[in-house]
Amino acid sequence: QDFHHTAGDVKYHLGAEGTFVTRAGRPVTVTLGANPSHLEQVNAVVEGSTRARQTDRHESVARIDPSVAVPVVIHGDAAFSGQGVVAETLNLQGLRGYTTGGTIHVIANNQIGFTTDPQDSRSTHNASDLARGFDVPIIHVNADDVEACLVAARLAVAFRATYNRDVLIDLIGYRRLGHNEVDEPAYTQPVMSSTIKAHPPVSKIYGRRLIEDGLITEERFNEMLSSAERRMSEAHRAVAAESPAHDDHHRVVQQPPVETAVSEEILLDLNEQLITVPEGFTIHPKLKPQLDRRRQAMGAEGGITWAHAEALAYAALLTQEGVPIRLTGQDVARGTFSQRHLELHDVGEGETWTPRTGRTHIPMQNLNGAKGSFELHNSPLSEAAAMGFEYGYSTRASEALVLWEAQYGDFANGAQIMIDQFIVSGRAKWGEKSRLTLLLPHGYEGNGPEHSSARIERFLQLAAEDNIRVANCSTAAQYFHLLRKQALTDRQRPLIIFTPKSLLRLKSASSALSDLTSGWFHPVLDDPQTTDNAAVRTVLLCSGKVYHELQAHPTREGRTDVAVGRVEMLYPFPEKELRDLLAKYPNAERFVWVQEEPQNMGSWDYIHPLITERLGIKLGYEGRDPRASPSEGYPQAHQAEQERLLSAALDPNRE
Repeated sequence: QDFHHTAGDVKYHLGAEGTFVTRAGRPVTVTLGANPSHLEQVNAVVEGSTRARQTDRHESVARIDPSVAVPVVIHGDAAFSGQGVVAETLNLQGLRGYTTGGTIHVIANNQIGFTTDPQDSRSTHNASDLARGFDVPIIHVNADDVEACLVAARLAVAFRATYNRDVLIDLIGYRRLGHNEVDEPAYTQPVMSSTIKAHPPVSKIYGRRLIEDGLITEERFNEMLSSAERRMSEAHRAVAAESPAHDDHHRVVQQPPVETAVSEEILLDLNEQLITVPEGFTIHPKLKPQLDRRRQAMGAEGGITWAHAEALAYAALLTQEGVPIRLTGQDVARGTFSQRHLELHDVGEGETWTPRTGRTHIPMQNLNGAKGSFELHNSPLSEAAAMGFEYGYSTRASEALVLWEAQYGDFANGAQIMIDQFIVSGRAKWGEKSRLTLLLPHGYEGNGPEHSSARIERFLQLAAEDNIRVANCSTAAQYFHLLRKQALTDRQRPLIIFTPKSLLRLKSASSALSDLTSGWFHPVLDDPQTTDNAAVRTVLLCSGKVYHELQAHPTREGRTDVAVGRVEMLYPFPEKELRDLLAKYPNAERFVWVQEEPQNMGSWDYIHPLITERLGIKLGYEGRDPRASPSEGYPQAHQAEQERLLSAALDPNRE
């Protein structure tokens, strides 16, 4: 079938949107964000969505107007204290890349979690005390006092409008019917439960006050109460009578090919602009040769490295197609591996240091003819809130290429809830669309378990129903074409790219200008060293960095019986391209998947059954044994194990 319904979600997770008219006749659109039961995780998503609404992306430098949209975040009292993402999100409020001009927070303070009392759920007196560490003013108000609540709301709005900072209302009330309105609260809080049952609801408290003040009669009060209950009942009936919409976002539609190549004339011009600094601006002396090499790399000898190709891809999107770009993450402006340098700093020269040397220059924001904005922000040391923010932004900025980079791919697991609940399943549950691109440095260099694996296996386990794209490129040109394809395709999907570390400057992973001015992204790449297809007896399949190590291994030289193929796009599974590749080697007898990750990690568990079942190939394995930790912590042990698996893969006597 080429059509699937959404998986859907329980009703209290679903988002909604409606436009209402104020007393002054002004229309106001209210959007309720889709929200999983992972409580406070949605906070950062709402902030990103709001920032996208506030941003004008039509000029080279994005313009932010906080008056366009206001984020309102409602918290539970136990969740506000207990969930770490709350602190991560509060920390975003004053950061230039993340501020939304102030968020209005409301703690719906029921004075209890599910069944856990406050003394067991927080170490502070008030549920709101966490916000004090971020200089957020806190307004405590009794939820039974209707007019005091209105004053609190007006004060919060006025504070936000005046100071463009967060403000919090601690709305102290209770929960009459138990958790989810169906639980039995008397099991665990019998005293509180009986007290609440004896306590009149706020409607009757306020109604009694209006009656006593002579503002309404008791008959009028009863009419108003009945009218409100009727409106609620009618709304419930109307929703129940609606037929579920037939969403088509799972429909597989053949898309026209996306043109990702860019002409030589355009790339040469863009490259010159990207390496030019203003007059009187002095870059670091160690950086100047790097930028000069980018000019040389555009010549006949090639040598366009990963970050160089990335910069050219961004610049072409901004100037040729007018695609806005937002790149954020941990140290992205320079790049963790000192490879990117999109933001240049004036360092002065020798004894001529002056206060002016603190200035910066972003060439990408000064390109001639740019038709889209370029946002570049180093993120706080956050994964969950930072990634969630970018996801929310991407869902509201469908025309933009939004990217988030982890310092090391391993660190992305700090945002695993965002990945699980939003990035890979938001489309299936809520129909949300996103082209958010995660850049996760991955590769085994002997640097230990927290600096090696971006957990390829987790993303591939979560891949289904055409929900994401997962790529592990091996050349700078492939990266160039993939970024442009992701930005230009109409078929929006989140993209996970396992970016390299050692390959960033590896000569064999670099590309020539002609690779960018022609061609496209190839899901599968054949072995360029193979000269006689009929002589090949062993086909090694791999992905990413290990390809270059196989080709550079001493036992590979001069071998005509071995071909090394690369799977660059892991999901969606490139069945046709792999079938075509294998068909080129009619005499091959041994087919092996080679990876540097342990057998229970990496791509093996995903790729093995697909190649075996769909292509009818008996596939062998060479790599590390199953392990609990991703990689060795000692460089010598890593090198020995890496040599073992490479030698085994290339051993002509290996069965």
